[in-house]
Amino acid sequence: MSTSKNALDELFQQGLQTRREVLGSEYVDGSLAKANDFMMNFQHITTEWCWGYAWNRPGLERKTRSMLNLAMLTALNRPAEIRLHVKGALTNGVTVDEIKEILLQATVYCGIPAGLDAFKVANQVLEEEGAFESSKD
Repeated sequence: MSTSKNALDELFQQGLQTRREVLGSEYVDGSLAKANDFMMNFQHITTEWCWGYAWNRPGLERKTRSMLNLAMLTALNRPAEIRLHVKGALTNGVTVDEIKEILLQATVYCGIPAGLDAFKVANQVLEEEGAFESSKD
């Protein structure tokens, strides 16, 4: 039992580090601080398995994982998560042009309404982050 608990603790710590590097410490620490008893198990699962396990597997770079997430979140039409992951994609080196192409490709397969929502959210985030100015350099 203690070995599996140690493994989960290690996954949590790895996940916490990766999650902070991609999404920013302010967001991650805020999510953990706001989690009540009901939500804390969800925070642990997300941090351990999503960020500790999946994001740290070999085979794909963080940039590629971010690109995949944007496409999948567009397919699922999850604007709040798209907002978060556009910021993470920029952090991971995804360019404005790559984000645009990902969303266009996803729109073809996921439909105009999902694509439109994704484009609106991404555009807002890119403006807020000053990404359009930096992409002109």
